[in-house]
Amino acid sequence: MKFLEDHLPKLMLAPSFIAMLIFVYGFIGWTAWVSLTRSRLLPRYEIEGFIQYERLFSSLRWDTAFTNLFLFGGLFIVISMILGLALAIFLDQNIRAEGAIRTIYLYPMALSMIVTGTAWKWILNPGLGLEAMVQGWGFEGFKFDWLVNPDMAIYTVVLAAIWQSSGFVMALFLAGLRSVDGEIIKAAQIDGIPNWRIYSAIIIPSMAPIFLSAFIVLAHLAIKSFDLVIALTGGGPGFSTDLPATYMFAMAFSRGDIGQAASSAMVMMGVVFTIVVPYLYSELRVKND
Repeated sequence: MKFLEDHLPKLMLAPSFIAMLIFVYGFIGWTAWVSLTRSRLLPRYEIEGFIQYERLFSSLRWDTAFTNLFLFGGLFIVISMILGLALAIFLDQNIRAEGAIRTIYLYPMALSMIVTGTAWKWILNPGLGLEAMVQGWGFEGFKFDWLVNPDMAIYTVVLAAIWQSSGFVMALFLAGLRSVDGEIIKAAQIDGIPNWRIYSAIIIPSMAPIFLSAFIVLAHLAIKSFDLVIALTGGGPGFSTDLPATYMFAMAFSRGDIGQAASSAMVMMGVVFTIVVPYLYSELRVKND
């Protein structure tokens, strides 16, 4: 009984720890191994070096997917944060019907990316959605064919993702605004400092940790974006809206090339590490200080 009392917490956590060790870190290791082989439809375990990475970085489709990631991620993160901050500042003015407005802005966050992608696919469909509606009002020259235009299709993914996530960013920033010491704001108002200056010089700089948290969350969403692209554009037209996640899926399940899928997965993990590791380092350093 003494042994059980002393080790009960460890025994309770052991199954979860073992499962995580096998199904998370074990499969990461397996993926890294396969990425160094000539695996195609079935895995092969003879190490062949970096041949899969050479194929990956010489692939035009991967180049498009990786470029799209930075284009999509950059626009998605920046616009979501700006829009979320603007909405949070607007709601922070103690306006009427704040609860209803906050609910409307937060509602998209409750939807899955599949639902969001499907809804925006209907809205942006030239034959059924916005273009057809405006033309039906008599503006026959109106054209909004981004969904079927290879040069503009990636921006439809950006638009849908911003609609989905800006309410979440708003909630983060609104919580940060409401946590600022009210005495500081009152003192600034007594000194005659205008509201825009109070926000730009006092409140927003004090929310740096919230900005960092919002950036990490949005960057994570951008890197792993898959279901939104599949539901909205399917990666097309052609592969003009491919992202690394959709490329990896196509290689693994459509092309039967798991070596390529594994190498792309490892590159994606490397991108995640370049974002998360500095954040964790800064957090741990602050706690230790």
